[in-house]
Amino acid sequence: MSKRAKTPRGRAGGEKREKIRDVYVGRPFQGLADEPEWVALRELVPAASAPLKLSPAFAEKYGERQITLATVLPMAWPAMTKPDGRVFIGLQRHVQSGDVSRDLAVALQCGLETPSGQSVDIPALPGLGDRLQDVIENAPLEITVHTGFEFWLDDNAADDPNVRASLERANASIFPTVKLAAAPATYWCQVTDRSHVRLVLGDDEDRALDALSRLSAGGGLLLGDDTKFAGMFRAHGLLAPVWDLPLETPAEHWETPVAQFAKRYQEALAVTDPLTSAERRAKQGLIGRQQPLR
Repeated sequence: MSKRAKTPRGRAGGEKREKIRDVYVGRPFQGLADEPEWVALRELVPAASAPLKLSPAFAEKYGERQITLATVLPMAWPAMTKPDGRVFIGLQRHVQSGDVSRDLAVALQCGLETPSGQSVDIPALPGLGDRLQDVIENAPLEITVHTGFEFWLDDNAADDPNVRASLERANASIFPTVKLAAAPATYWCQVTDRSHVRLVLGDDEDRALDALSRLSAGGGLLLGDDTKFAGMFRAHGLLAPVWDLPLETPAEHWETPVAQFAKRYQEALAVTDPLTSAERRAKQGLIGRQQPLR
């Protein structure tokens, strides 16, 4: 959950590919309107939620149901149902296959087919079938970042000791997180001794890396004189650069620097000339600072 969302560390190398039979899906959220946000919510954001709508075909099959995407559910459940028919699906959980999108679609379908208020059973292996892109309406996410997981609970749910214990453990692991408006899938967070901005880039990984290399060689990679480029996560086929920031500077201060960086990045992304020797050296330096999450 939130523990894996700190600054890059550990062994560098290629992104771990998960397997469903002989099928590998490196970008499971590709094709969704907010692919970078899906990656950020799965890998970087401790507590957040967003409403989902079923695609027309599945709305016809299951009716108009209230569905909530949550970063985490109690005890890392894949899905849960409420007595009033609402369905929650959890994004930060161990997947059963090599396709996160397929796993989430199965969890959602199982939740929709489970009687209201009952525990949701998920098959050990989902097999081939509908993916999230088939099951939900393809629309931007309306994300709410929470300071705790109380949104799990109904008014009468506090007496469930398992859910309450899971809630307390989950809340204890949360670090302050703020969604920035300056660029998509951009989040400020504060950990024990530092603050960070983390941004998931929605472009092809090779093009994104070239653009960052041009910025690095030209001195345009930082968010300010008092910032440090900490490295990059690689998650689900996308790059997520991370900056170290002064601990005491509040989140809103970084809106303008992030907007300026986003503009520089888009300008660098539009350049199609081969990398210069300085940019190639910068690229090798950036590659050495990549850390895989998935």
